[in-house]
Amino acid sequence: MSSLIVRTSGLSTTVQDSGRDGQYAIGMPPSGAMDQYSYAVANLLVGNPDGAAVLEATYIGPELEFTDSRSVAVTGADSVVTINGESASTWQTLGVKAGDVLAVKAVRAGARPYIAISGGVDVPLYLGSRSTYMLTGIGGFEGRALVDGDRLPLGGAVESPALGTEIPAELIPEFPDATVLRLVVGLCAYRLTERALESFLTTEWKVTKDADRVGYRLRGGSLEFVEREQPFGAGSDQANVVDLGYPVGSVQVPGGDEPIVLLNDAVTGGGYATIGTVISVDRDRMAQARTGSKVQFERVDIDGAVAARSERRARLEKARAAVAGA
Repeated sequence: MSSLIVRTSGLSTTVQDSGRDGQYAIGMPPSGAMDQYSYAVANLLVGNPDGAAVLEATYIGPELEFTDSRSVAVTGADSVVTINGESASTWQTLGVKAGDVLAVKAVRAGARPYIAISGGVDVPLYLGSRSTYMLTGIGGFEGRALVDGDRLPLGGAVESPALGTEIPAELIPEFPDATVLRLVVGLCAYRLTERALESFLTTEWKVTKDADRVGYRLRGGSLEFVEREQPFGAGSDQANVVDLGYPVGSVQVPGGDEPIVLLNDAVTGGGYATIGTVISVDRDRMAQARTGSKVQFERVDIDGAVAARSERRARLEKARAAVAGA
């Protein structure tokens, strides 16, 4: 069986696909690639079908040895990539042979590179997905991040784009030091005073070290709650509400001091006030925000969120056309 040998695993590298959708009712978050655009383009560049499993790394990528010839592509964060020690391009179709070693080194901008391999990473499906959910140890490769010496099974051969096929520069995301996140205000925003909500939207927040696939904790301001007698079933703190569902991307404000943007591996419900939801398109941006960088929220309505999703879909179709026409 064709396999991929993990020489070094990097800081935190997991198998991810488009996500384990449709399981929220049983308390299962979607997991999946945090930057869905970079993930999808990586698969395009190696000829994989939509939804194929790739590797998602964080800050420092893995070193991988191949046992047969494959097409590979590295997208996402701006990373230093080498094949057998020689510099290789990102956002481009690359070729490797048996014995070749691909290394994805420390990122220069952004946070998460994606590594797609023709045929996909062929780990077993769990609830319809190959994505890793580390909090409960399911999916992916043994339900965990990769470690040195792992051997990952690869899928069968697929027809890949010609080597050197690349994505036009205008379709490659930028990774600024300050990230704007569009947010639909709602859920429990009524718990904040008007002044506090305005402060939330105008504050430049700093990404703390507590930033991973579960969520990003932010620091930079303090938010006031509307005083009330807590209802039955809510906790005693003014930040508590009667338990409710947490959409992916929702922003909870425990204590009012450090907002948390809940992401792909977060719990699906709880009792903290959630004041809005980062739109799906901008969760790609959140995934590439680094510890110590800045984020600021911009209020949009549902129409704005839908328009942004349409714009991303159009960008992805342009990328698909560029690959097909190469």
